[in-house]
Amino acid sequence: MNTDHAEDPQRQRLREQLEAIFIRTEKAAPWHDEAARLRGLVNHEGYVPVRTKLAGEDLDFLAGARDELLRFSELGLRLLDLHQPRDAGGITSDAAHPILRCRSCMWRWPCPTFRAMSESFGTSQESTVPESA
Repeated sequence: MNTDHAEDPQRQRLREQLEAIFIRTEKAAPWHDEAARLRGLVNHEGYVPVRTKLAGEDLDFLAGARDELLRFSELGLRLLDLHQPRDAGGITSDAAHPILRCRSCMWRWPCPTFRAMSESFGTSQESTVPESA
């Protein structure tokens, strides 16, 4: 079975999205210390009186969001590395469009894991598998 083929454009867009999230998150300042400092400013209505209303739940989210988003985007990249197409090696009448299977789960490409990731990140729904007549 041949594993050398052109990169799937939809998979490449998803990788670029996940890498961009990871890079932006890495560059962002952690809110851990700021959230703790702002917690002391929560008024009797439950908000920090700044230009926007910050509830205690908002501060809890901001305190851990950077670390959680880093872990989440890393997971997405690792899943994307696991679930990628490979030539299934079968006989086909269209040599330009070989049958592809997922390298990890061996489902027909695009596999359910890749489709779920693609749908979740809002990438284009254009087909990566040629339509069969």
